[in-house]
Amino acid sequence: MEELDLILESVKQDMDAAVKHLDHAFQRIRAGRASTSMVQDVMVEYYGAMTPINQVANVSVPDAMTISIQPWDRTAINAIEKAIINSNLGFAPSNNGENIILNVPPLTEERRKELAKQAKVETENTKVTVRNARQDGLKELKKLDGVSEDVVKGVEEEIQTYTDKYVKLCDEHLKTKEAEIMKV
Repeated sequence: MEELDLILESVKQDMDAAVKHLDHAFQRIRAGRASTSMVQDVMVEYYGAMTPINQVANVSVPDAMTISIQPWDRTAINAIEKAIINSNLGFAPSNNGENIILNVPPLTEERRKELAKQAKVETENTKVTVRNARQDGLKELKKLDGVSEDVVKGVEEEIQTYTDKYVKLCDEHLKTKEAEIMKV
């Protein structure tokens, strides 16, 4: 029975991790307002090493349409600017010698639809991960010896219940994100 509990717990943890990853992916998809999470994945070449932007500069949001990046080392300002341009975020950084300002342009209808499609792709990928966790759990279940068929069927149904719950959760997250993206 302990092995069955471990299998169920493992499946649930994998599905939880998939949904957390989806939330993280959704944070990177902007919805009109400036946010520090828009640039959190930008890697800056700093003294020969690729370093996250938040480790070489202070990233802040002074207003709803602006991201301000103030490097702790002024010599890194050009490297930060280059990293932002190369990250394909769609921002044109302006540099005043002390900090970098990113103006977040309002989203066009076409860009909103493109972002909604991107959110759908992320959701589908997460659903695949959830289903893979189900498959892994079922494979582990089949490997067990000395467990009655009734118990195995019960655990299979529980795994399917988890799968249905997490797929529904993914759809709910998508619906919320789409509403956020499409809101003008």
